[in-house]
Order: sequence, then structure tokens, then C-alpha cells
Amino acid sequence: MAAPAAGAPVPVTGPHGQWDAVLEPLAARGTVVTYGRVTDWLPEDTGERVLRPLLGPRDWDRFQRLTHRRVREGFLASRLLLKHTAARVLSSRPEAVDLAYKPGGRPYLRGCDQIDISLSHTEEVMVVGVTRRGLLGVDVERAERPMVGTGVEFQACTPHERALLESLPETTRNSALVRLWTLKEAYSKAIGQGLRFRFTEFGFTLDDARIRLQRPDGSPGTGPEWSFATYALESDYVVSAALRDEGFGAAADTAADTVLDQSLLGVLLGRL
Repeated sequence: MAAPAAGAPVPVTGPHGQWDAVLEPLAARGTVVTYGRVTDWLPEDTGERVLRPLLGPRDWDRFQRLTHRRVREGFLASRLLLKHTAARVLSSRPEAVDLAYKPGGRPYLRGCDQIDISLSHTEEVMVVGVTRRGLLGVDVERAERPMVGTGVEFQACTPHERALLESLPETTRNSALVRLWTLKEAYSKAIGQGLRFRFTEFGFTLDDARIRLQRPDGSPGTGPEWSFATYALESDYVVSAALRDEGFGAAADTAADTVLDQSLLGVLLGRL
């Protein structure tokens, strides 16, 4: 039986957004994907007094070093969406969520090993995935991002995928390649490899009934524990998710006092 895929992304328009709509699919499936626009998540006050407790010392320092305005805004908004989403899942406060990074930049919640998170953003849109089922990766791209004819096919596709793309009508070829790219990004994030895992070493089908990972020759590449999904987001973006079900169950409690290590919880709350 295939692992349950993440459901369609849920919009969140700011810290006081529609959180009930986020928690419902999490309770039902154990996984939720949220998204927001950068402009909706930029606070009016960007001073240290407000942002340092929200971002935490590591991300506050990173934010301070960024000089390009749009890069700063994307970094800030994406971390706020991630922290507020995690806080709602944990029945906690965003200031108490300790966001850290593994080698390669993959974010995780310190002291919450039962919960996996993933983050992706473009210049305008951010996507956050949260699961307690196992491993999760998400990716978002502009639906009209030009890829065909730029060399991406040879840098990121297996021979089997290139043949698949060549068989498609020219009008749909670019959208198919964008979809393949987001699936590869999502899977690489889920396994903690990012762009270090060569995209030519694995591929995907584009069967809407069930997307499957494949070896370069087109043979099956994973077992039923993996599921993949792709969604059109507001017609302008493509979002893909990759989920590995470790059998943890869907509806287990995610409150901070049950998933956090108790000694670490005391340290975190003592900072506030």
C-alpha cells in the first residue's frame, strides 16, 4: 500500500491566518503543507527587539548579514512562516521553536525528532511542509519558468525522462520539465541531500494516478513507503512533495510538552 501523500497546500496569509485549516489535515493525515506570500509575512517592525526573539540567534545573525533587499525579505518571511507553522503544530509559541540546520542547510526542529519539516521559496511564494509520519521534502517553482532548451534536460534528467519529454507535445514539454524538477528537489530535500545528489541518477514518472520514483533506466526506484504529489498553486506556481512513511501514525499528539525532550523544553522556555 502506498504511503499517504501530502494534501494540497493550505494558504496562510499571516501570523493570524487560517490555522484551523492547517491543523485539520495534520490531524487527519499526519502531514500538512502550507504556503504564503512574502508580502503577507513581512512585519512592520523589523527591529532587533521584535525579530531577534522570533528568528533566534542563528537566523537573526544570518538575516543581519544579508544585504540584497529581496533576499532579506524572502529569508525573513519564509522563516516566520516556518516558525509560526511549527508553533501551531506544537501548541507552542514561535519564539520557543528552536530552528536549526543540518549540514547542507536542511532545517529541523531541535528536540522534536518525531516531527520533520521542509521549506522552499521563490521570490514571491513560500511553502512549508510538516509531518510526523517520517521524512518530508517540498519544493515550489514558477509554472512558467523557462527550462526547455536551456540545458536543464541534460543536467537534471535521466535518459528515460529525456525520452519521455521528447514524446510530449512541444506546448507541454516545459511544464512537464518544471514538474520533474520540483519532484527531484522535493525528494532530495526529504533524504537530506539537496543538490548534492545528482538529478541524473534518479527520475520520475508523470502518471497522475501515482507518481513513482525510477532508476535512470526507468525501472522502479523505491518501495511503497514513498509517495509523491504535485499541485498547481494559484495557477502561477508548481508545488511538489515527497513523503517517506516511517509508520509513526497520523494522529499522534504533536503538542510541545509531549514531543520535545523535557530537559530541552525547560531550557527553551527558560529563555523567554
